[in-house]
Order: sequence, then C-alpha cells, then structure tokens
Amino acid sequence: MSTSPAAIGIDLSANNVLRNLSAPALIEEAIRRDEGDLASNGAFVVATGKYTGRVPDRKRLEDTPEIHDNIWWGKVNQPITSETFEALERIAQDYLETRDEIFAFEGFVGADLKRRLGVTTITEHAWQSLFVRTLFIRPTPEELASFSSDWLILNCGSHSLTTDEQRRAGYDHPVCVAQSLSKKVAVIFGTEYGGEMKKSMFYAMNYDMPDVGVCPMHCSSNVDNDDDSNVTLFFGLSGTGKTTLSADPNTHLIGDDEHGWSDDGVFNFEGGCYAKAINLSEEGEPQIWDAIKFGSVLENVVIDEETHVPDYTDSSLTENTRATYPVEHIPGAQIPSVGKHPKNVVFLTADAFGVLPPIAKLTREQAMYYFINGYTSKLAGTEAGVTDPVPNFSPCFGGPFLARPPHVYADMLAERIDKHGADVWLLNTGWSGGPYGVGARFKLAYTRAMVNAIREGLLSNASFEQDPVFGLHVPTSVPNVPSEVLMPRTAWHDKNAYDTKAGELAAKFCENDQKYDMPDAVRAAGPQG
Repeated sequence: MSTSPAAIGIDLSANNVLRNLSAPALIEEAIRRDEGDLASNGAFVVATGKYTGRVPDRKRLEDTPEIHDNIWWGKVNQPITSETFEALERIAQDYLETRDEIFAFEGFVGADLKRRLGVTTITEHAWQSLFVRTLFIRPTPEELASFSSDWLILNCGSHSLTTDEQRRAGYDHPVCVAQSLSKKVAVIFGTEYGGEMKKSMFYAMNYDMPDVGVCPMHCSSNVDNDDDSNVTLFFGLSGTGKTTLSADPNTHLIGDDEHGWSDDGVFNFEGGCYAKAINLSEEGEPQIWDAIKFGSVLENVVIDEETHVPDYTDSSLTENTRATYPVEHIPGAQIPSVGKHPKNVVFLTADAFGVLPPIAKLTREQAMYYFINGYTSKLAGTEAGVTDPVPNFSPCFGGPFLARPPHVYADMLAERIDKHGADVWLLNTGWSGGPYGVGARFKLAYTRAMVNAIREGLLSNASFEQDPVFGLHVPTSVPNVPSEVLMPRTAWHDKNAYDTKAGELAAKFCENDQKYDMPDAVRAAGPQG
C-alpha cells in the first residue's frame, strides 16, 4: 500500500506548491526567503538550528500486522500505533497546508531501473528541496511526465509539535521522525537536519529491497578506471571514511553511502553524496573539494562574513558539518550508478581504543563476526549529544537504519560474498599509538595506500602475521606504508597500556556477540576476551 500526496489531501497542482524546481530556482528562492547564503565556491550554506545530526531516540515506526513479524523491534525500531501515526500525518498535512508556499520534489531512489522506488518529498524550505534534489535521483522530463510515488516524505522540520498536538497524537515530545512501512510515508517534526530525509529513504530501502532479492548495504562503492569488473565496497558508519575513500582518482565513483547488491551486481540508491566537511582540504580530498560548487548544499559550515569563503576547520556549530553534491560532480563518476559484482569488500572502523590494526584480511568466519558486530566509534556530531568519539557496536555497520533483524542482512551479504568470491578486509581509520586523546588518527595517505594495494591485488601473495588478541591476519608489509604502523602494539610507546586497552575492547566484543545467535565457528573467529 502506498500513499500519494493527493490521498492525504495535498494537491501538487495547487498554486502554493512549487514543484520540481531547478537548482538555480531553488537557490534563488532560498536566498529570497533568507534561509542561508551562497559560499564563495557557489554552494548554498545553511544552518540547521538546534539539531545538527540525526535524533535516533525520536525515531518511531508504525506497528501494523503486515509488518510486525518482520521488524527488529527494540531501541532502533520503537513502535507507535496506527492511530498515533495517522494523527501525526494529519498534523503534518494541516501544517503544510497553512504555508504560503511549499516545495515538492519527485525523484527516485535506486539507480537500477528494475528496482528503483519513486519518492515525493514535500518541504516548507527551498533549501530542503534542493537537498533532496541533490541527493536523490533526478528524473528525466519523460520520467517525470509519468511519475508515480511509492514513498512520501512530509518535512515539517521547523515546526515542533505543540503540547496540544502531542496530546492529540498520543506522543510525548516536540521532535518526531515517524515512518510507516505500510503506508510508505515518513513525517518529520522539530528537526531541520537534512540527513533525516536521506536516512528515511535508506530505511525504506532496507525494508523493501530484501523482498525483491536485493541486499541493502550501508556502504560506498567504486570501480577501477581500467577494469570494470574490479568493484570495491566500503562499509562503515558516518565518519569512518566511506565517502573519502570511494572518491579516488584511480576509480569511477558508483556512490558514497547506500547501495544494493542484486543478482546483476551493485547499484547506488542515491544520486548524490553527503560528505563530512570538517577539516576538508583541497590537498587531502581534492575530488570532494572540487565537487562542492553551485548546486551543492553546505550544512552548518561557517563562512567568512565578508569573503564568504568556507572555513572547514570551524566546528563552532558542530563537528558534523556536511556537504552535498550530485554524484556527477565527481570527475569520471559511473553514470548510471551501477557496477558488477564486487571483488573486494572493506569493513571500515574508526577505533577510539587505538588497538585494532589499520588493515587485516578476514576469513569467512571473521567476516561474518565483524559484520554482525559492526564495531566502530560514533564520531562527534553525527547524532545529537555525541561530542567525543564513543565506542559503539552497530550491526551490519548500519544498525540505526535496519528495519529487519541483523541476521537477514548478514545472511544475504554472506551468500553474495561466497557466490562471487569476494575478498573481505577490515580497515581501521581510527586511532594509532594510543586511544582517542592520546594517539593520533591514521594518516589518510596511509589508508589510501592500503586501499590501492587491495584494489590492485598487491596483497594477494602477501605474508601475514596474526594479531594475538583479535586473531586478525595483518600483512607484514604494504607498499607506501611504514611497517611499524601495521601491528598496533608496536605503535604504542606504553606496551602495557596497549595490552590493557586491547583486553578491554576484546571483552566488549565478547559481551556484545552474546546478543546474537551465531554459529560456534563464527563466534570463535572473534577476539577471545
């Protein structure tokens, strides 16, 4: 069942609806409404107010009989009744109808024409419509003429639910991001952070795609410039390097964050990229630097009042500064955003303990262990209230976005890795030489060199040394990487402190893996705390 805008009383042909405007028109409207400003590089700069990251504790899912048994109920998926969701939907409709003008964007998620979904996003701000126009897939005029929505997003982010509205809905907070997988509608109140729209559709794909035989994945993807069969996936939560590492001049970018793996290969869910912009530099990330231009959105990036030059080092609003840009802003991007079956699958983690090696090749059992546990550190700003890195286990490297139980996605990924013979790697983009606050983050140049070695097959015949705590197989040498950084204990000045921290993290893994029903061989492949 899907709900079109007309079905809930929103007439897209009404005079107050500005529909499918071009990027220049949206930017002109946003400036006229004083929603932000233009940076010197042409990007539109906006501040999202109180919330500069997602608010996962305010996410709610309508519980209906047709989906109930498929859902991974708990902290991620907190239920509300159909009566509550319908009341929230009516409040959203009534609020949007009171606006002098609203914006509608109609586009797609899913670059695979056989498996894509149509989504209509209705917002009260021009910049929010520009945001989804940048990140979702823009239809051709012919596609737009026959467009049909599968999903509907109603964004009332600048409106916090009043006490009376909360009472009417039976919901006890002014902020709410609610979704109905049965009606295929998402409503947003009280937060203007653009990522809530993006992730609402990723959540939708995570539920819808398994039913059509597609494994949805929180990963980026690229393909070698000279070999279209050499596809690499990069799994990881926000801030671990998915966008940075997939934007590589030696490859064609398929996508930076969300993909599906079908019987035909991989495909991007989106039409744009959503890069962390904090400390962005032209030298370190030249492709992303150049991609941020007219048509892009900068969220919570501070610009000079006179020159309008962005200061990417300024974190006064948040550490989670963001840049959106269409995927075609990356030179040589793969258009359409589809690729063959991956040869390499990379799990990214930003280890705040500073004890995991920067690179390791995983056995099949280790691959399943580290995927189902999904260890990383939440980085500052990606969620409300996170100001320092926090050690975190997120199943499938995407726990906040999983509608179904983690084993559904793990089983689908394992089946595809086995079938297509992909190698699996663990890359730590976090800390070395000590934990957060003592050590330093791995140099991006070293991580890029490791990725190049993986893609070019330079580690196929490498010698490996097994980490005694985590059991990981670490190459003894990688081209253009100092050997002393490969085994993490060697990089610590205080070896006893390393042993203590490694033991702490190993124990956390063992504690966390008890949450999951996994084969003995898979559990044994993890650290033995």
